[in-house]
Amino acid sequence: MTAVKAGMTVGTMGKQGADNESLCLPLLAKERIISKRFKRICVFCGSSSGKKDIFSNVALSLGRELVSRKVDLVYGGGSIGLMGQVAQTVHGGGGHVIGVIPTALMGKDLCGQTVGELRTVRDMHQRKAEMAGLADAFVALPGGYGTLEELLEVLTWSQLGIHEKPVGLLNVDGYYNPLLALFDKALEEGFLGLSARNIVVSAPTASELLDKLEAYTQIHDWAIPKLYWEDVKCFVYTSTIPTTLNQGKPEAI
Repeated sequence: MTAVKAGMTVGTMGKQGADNESLCLPLLAKERIISKRFKRICVFCGSSSGKKDIFSNVALSLGRELVSRKVDLVYGGGSIGLMGQVAQTVHGGGGHVIGVIPTALMGKDLCGQTVGELRTVRDMHQRKAEMAGLADAFVALPGGYGTLEELLEVLTWSQLGIHEKPVGLLNVDGYYNPLLALFDKALEEGFLGLSARNIVVSAPTASELLDKLEAYTQIHDWAIPKLYWEDVKCFVYTSTIPTTLNQGKPEAI
């Protein structure tokens, strides 16, 4: 048992212990941030910056958060709008960035130049499959039709059991409140089950959203066949039940 130094009271010992603990907090916080579940996160977002500065601010915040957690970025290529801001922040912070873009969009003013590693694909369908296959989780920033279409597709894939990767909405300034209300309405009217509704994770800040995604566990309402990516073009069942169409091979969907 360690002897108490002369002149040291129980109160000063308690204070010293508290001080020592506070000195350890930055290190513990750093270890918590770096310890992660994800190697890469796919970010869906607009090629526009929107009308409010807060949208750009949260895009930059997400980029810095990915760098601090040592998570690489997968995105749709380009250097303009929110997607450019996220990509440039991650790339500038030393993170690895993979931009996936169809050949038809290369060199177009619509997207700008890809930041980081460029991967070209045939079309938009292959682009989404490639991005999804590379990523361990998905985050949607504010965006338009393209962002919503990408988001809803990965949500549907999750509902079907094609993947179990977390999907998050960065709901800055309540941008996604109407969409979340629509999901709640679909649940109320019987078009979504509770487990499907719970696929969607949302938070108003990048750090809170990434913490929630780290903790996410998917639970299905029913047993479904396990699916996996055969390649970027199709999905197949792992079931080996023979059919007249495939003569015993896994049946494509």
